Formats: sequence, structure tokens, C-alpha cells
Amino acid sequence: MPLRVAVQMDPIERINIAGDSTFALMLEAQARGHTLHVYTPERLSLADGEVVARARPAEVRDVAGDHVTLGDETRLVLSRDVDVVLLRQDPPFDMAYVTTTHLLERVHPKTLVVNDPAHVRNAPEKIFVLDFPHLMPPTLVTRDRAELDAFREVHGDIVVKPLYGNGGAAVFRLTGDDLNYGSLFDLFSTTFREPWMAQKFLPKVSEGDKRILLVDGVFAGAVNRVPAKGDLRSNMVRGGAAAATDLTPREREICDTLGPELKRRGLIFVGIDVIDGWLTEINVTSPTGIRAVKRLGGPDAAAMTWDAIEARRAGAGA
Repeated sequence: MPLRVAVQMDPIERINIAGDSTFALMLEAQARGHTLHVYTPERLSLADGEVVARARPAEVRDVAGDHVTLGDETRLVLSRDVDVVLLRQDPPFDMAYVTTTHLLERVHPKTLVVNDPAHVRNAPEKIFVLDFPHLMPPTLVTRDRAELDAFREVHGDIVVKPLYGNGGAAVFRLTGDDLNYGSLFDLFSTTFREPWMAQKFLPKVSEGDKRILLVDGVFAGAVNRVPAKGDLRSNMVRGGAAAATDLTPREREICDTLGPELKRRGLIFVGIDVIDGWLTEINVTSPTGIRAVKRLGGPDAAAMTWDAIEARRAGAGA
């Protein structure tokens, strides 16, 4: 049965379709006969008790530079005019993002929001992961200098990053004798109002930071992201190179541990990050990796995601 799909995302005209997972999901939806509308978060409103979005119908094609045709703007009442909303704008996970989850929560699950907006709000990437400390490297969340000093004293070589950052922005490695430590602490203190995260540095990050995709709690492909020479960060938007990979027994254990909880929370499409067998993040806001995994011969996570969405809709009596 064709579904009416609205995609809450960053401006579609500006995306890089070669690696964009939202675009992959849209291509798969269109191939299945579903209709597509797109809107940006600022076009979402609550009017007289109804959640509405001023959206444009979209026709997509896998052609760089000519990947979308948009129709005239229309006003959608999400509880009436839409069957599925894909919540896919990129972080930062700030109050603007949080507000959209409160609005979308008002229509879910009558209109299925993917991922579940309440659980997206309650599971930011570097917070949700803290529910599984036995799978993580030593980790500290703080703004307190004394706590950070003590953590650094124990572990020496550490990585510091914003708690609500994304895409590898403002990720720093600090060695035990790094003279920039005090200056970096001052910079973070004045730049970020929230606490930040420190983790023990994992030297094998040079061999790759593995992005593992899970759909409805089930393994859906993986890609090993290898940092560019001279860079700590493996994010592909920061120059990391994607390589085909298999799961180790430890990584399968991580997936088996997380899977039931992801499914319970309605987190249908999730990307986790693993370095040297240690879980570092659980990405639920707008995870990427679909196109890289498929390009390297892995599973079609977009198709698996739509299988899961359609099953949820059918189970709800759509």
C-alpha cells in the first residue's frame, strides 16, 4: 500500500547525494511507490492543536546536480495528511532540535515518526551510549576541571569532544604532557554551555572507526572509516576513507546487546560507532552510512528500513 511520506531534513538542494543516507531512504521509498514531501525544521508548526508542516512534494533521482524536482509548497496536517515522517535533519542536537521532537511526539504513532521522537530526544548519541558502560572505553562527562584533571591523571592520553557535537567537529586528542590542555579547557568552557565528554584514547583508531548500522535492532551492514593521514577523526565528512569490513565476535556481541533495546524504543534506523571493540557512540538523530555500505557490497539498509517501516504501519492497521 502506498504511503504518504514527509521528510524533515536540511535543504535537499544542498545535500551531497553520493553519501547521503536520507537521500538513499527517499530513493527507496519512491521506488516502492510512496509519495514524498520535504520540509525543513523551521517549517514545522503547532497551530490550533494541530502539528503542521509547510512542505513541497519531491521527486528524486540518483543524478548528481539534478537529483530533485520540487513542487509547490503545501500545508500538511501531519496527523491527517501523512502516514510516515522521517526525522532526518542533522544535529547539532540543540533546543531547536529538541522542540521538533516535542511537536512530532504529538502525532506519533498515529503518524509513524522514524525514529520515535521521544526516544530521539532521550537518547542523544553521547548520552544513550552511557547506558552500556561495560561496552565503552573509560569515559567522563563533566565541566569540572578537577574531575577532568583526575581522569587525565589516570589515563594520560585522552580525547575530548562536545557532548552534543557531530561530524567530528571539535574533537581533540590530548596527550599526558600536552601544553594545550589548559587553553583547550578554557576554550571549551567558554564555547559550550553543556558538559563535554572525555574518553581514554584508543590508539587503534588509526586502523578505523567502524560504523555499524542496525535496523529495528538487527545488524544491517558496516563500514570501516579510516582517518586521513595526520587526522584523528575518521568521519567521512572529515576526509575518512570507507573500507569494506566484517564484524568481529566482540562487535556482534555489541549488536546483540543493543538490538532489543533499540527495537523497544522505536529506534528503527541507528548507526553505532566502534573502535577496537569499544562502543563510543549510538547515533539516532540522523545516522549515515547507507550508501557507503551498499557501495562496498554490503546489505541494502534503505530497503531493510522500509521493510521495517511498512511492517510497523501494517501492524498498526494502516
